[in-house]
Amino acid sequence: MRVIAGSAKALRLKRVPGDSTRPIMDRVKESLFNIIGWDIKESRVLDMFAGTGSVGIEALSRGAEHCVFLDLHPAAIQTIKENLNSTRLIDKATVLQADALSYVRDSRRKTFDIVYIAPPQYKELWKDALLTVDANLNQLMTEYGQVIVQIDPVEDGSIALVNLKEVDRRKYGSTLLIFYEPQP
Repeated sequence: MRVIAGSAKALRLKRVPGDSTRPIMDRVKESLFNIIGWDIKESRVLDMFAGTGSVGIEALSRGAEHCVFLDLHPAAIQTIKENLNSTRLIDKATVLQADALSYVRDSRRKTFDIVYIAPPQYKELWKDALLTVDANLNQLMTEYGQVIVQIDPVEDGSIALVNLKEVDRRKYGSTLLIFYEPQP
């Protein structure tokens, strides 16, 4: 696992000890950032269920202004901090050991341009997270923001959203990326 492009290009990232996280594969991460493209420049990113911090760190390396990393597990929080220190991106980050859904519901937080949702698999948690983001969209995201969900394709299912609409989806083996934007 490594940083693919930008200021921290080619630096290796540590994994969270144990099997509690499922890091995004480098080829999927590269495809994700090819799709996002220049939207990442000077953006504010929320990496929910951050795990190793790989996605948020890639965003910072490619020019994101700031990233908030959320995870409940102490080992993940420690790994994210170590990865941010080794990539020298810690000054652009906020790392919180917090429940992602509670954080999204909190109206005191700042707004984001990109929200990345990659929760533990097979628990339907992605639906709860997406519904919570949808319900709090006006306070959570900028007008032209986007939400990206990473799940296993077997978890896919319909979800009734009010403020978001699906605009794209890409499958890479056992990883499905679904892209959402605010409805006009």
